[in-house]
Amino acid sequence: MTYIEAAEAPAGRSNMIKLHGPEGFEGMRKAGRLAAQCLDMLCPYMKPGVDTGALDDLAREFMLDHGALPACLYYRGYPKTLCISSNHVVCHGIPGGKRLKEGDIANIDVTLILDGWHGDCSRTFAIGKVKRRARRLIDITYEALQRGIAAVRPGARLGDIGHAIQSYAEAERCSVVRDFCGHGLGRVFHDAPNVLHYGRPGTGIELREGMFFTIEPMLNLGRPDVKILSDGWTAVTRDRSLSAQFEHSLGVTADGAEVFTKSPAGLDNPAAPAGA
Repeated sequence: MTYIEAAEAPAGRSNMIKLHGPEGFEGMRKAGRLAAQCLDMLCPYMKPGVDTGALDDLAREFMLDHGALPACLYYRGYPKTLCISSNHVVCHGIPGGKRLKEGDIANIDVTLILDGWHGDCSRTFAIGKVKRRARRLIDITYEALQRGIAAVRPGARLGDIGHAIQSYAEAERCSVVRDFCGHGLGRVFHDAPNVLHYGRPGTGIELREGMFFTIEPMLNLGRPDVKILSDGWTAVTRDRSLSAQFEHSLGVTADGAEVFTKSPAGLDNPAAPAGA
């Protein structure tokens, strides 16, 4: 894998890993913060009876009102602004025609474009009172993301991130979905490198200062196997076990990582017990 200064990189996705400077970090801070604020805005609506189509409308209006564009809308034919994935839906659930009910869990994935930069993040919400196993899955998935982020520093390897997530998740008797991964981003939605959420320490591409990518583990209570439904987008667990996901966008700094998509309101894990 080749590294290249972002200013010298060709437009669009490539197999080269872009290394960004201060301008890129500033652009990603603004885009990431707005994406996090979009999720914050949705938090009060995440109650039993909420219509997923209405959530999609709220998010799109929020983005447009703040000078941003919905990155997912019409991306490769995707028909909506958000991905809303509930219960056994792993990812890419299409909003509309469904109301969330008491006891559901639902991941909302937001990606927007602000001044040409992509802000990409997701959170899993508990809808009303959920079963203990669902709450536990949410908490483990959130902690797995934090452990993946903690492994990021110059000189570390992508396999260190995957190992940090996998070793923790499997020790807690959850499985890591293999079919989807994190990705590079910046002025491109999906770019190099792919960031797997499993792996061996000391293996994979070396992390360098200026790299931008997402970490977005998807954990299941059952087996890791998934299948795609007939709509061509919705991915579900084959054994219909519950699935949860959290995602942040980040940049590699001189001594670790800067998370661009942290919630300004401190709502990164909206399903956490009060005071956690």
